[in-house]
Amino acid sequence: MATLNQLPAGIAWEKPADLSSKAVQKRLSPSAVRAFLKIRELWELRDEDARHVLGGISNGAFYELKRKARSSLGQDRLTRISVLTGIFEALNILYSKKLADRWIQLPNENPMFEGETPLTYIVRGGLPAMLRVRQLLDSRRGGR
Repeated sequence: MATLNQLPAGIAWEKPADLSSKAVQKRLSPSAVRAFLKIRELWELRDEDARHVLGGISNGAFYELKRKARSSLGQDRLTRISVLTGIFEALNILYSKKLADRWIQLPNENPMFEGETPLTYIVRGGLPAMLRVRQLLDSRRGGR
């Protein structure tokens, strides 16, 4: 039996991307921006909410991002988009396409959301709230 620090023979930990590296940021940014813009469209996010989800990006920077999907993102925005992508994936595993795309904007009775929408929770709580939503959905996927 493997311990926490030891994996079974033939299995190796995959090293995460170094999001602090400018080269990695440049390489990952175009696909991250495209993914974010697609999720934004499917979730029907207002520009204001989309800007908040990205960490408070300005109007000008947001419209530039929408216009030129090749923008280079920093570590924080890449992390946020990664978490959102995980939320999107979990929703699409758990629910029908229609519900998966609407879930983020539907009032939710889970005590975590206090009757508000998950989007409101994320906008108010920032990255820590995004991570909690991701954990909630991942635990549901695992049957907990």
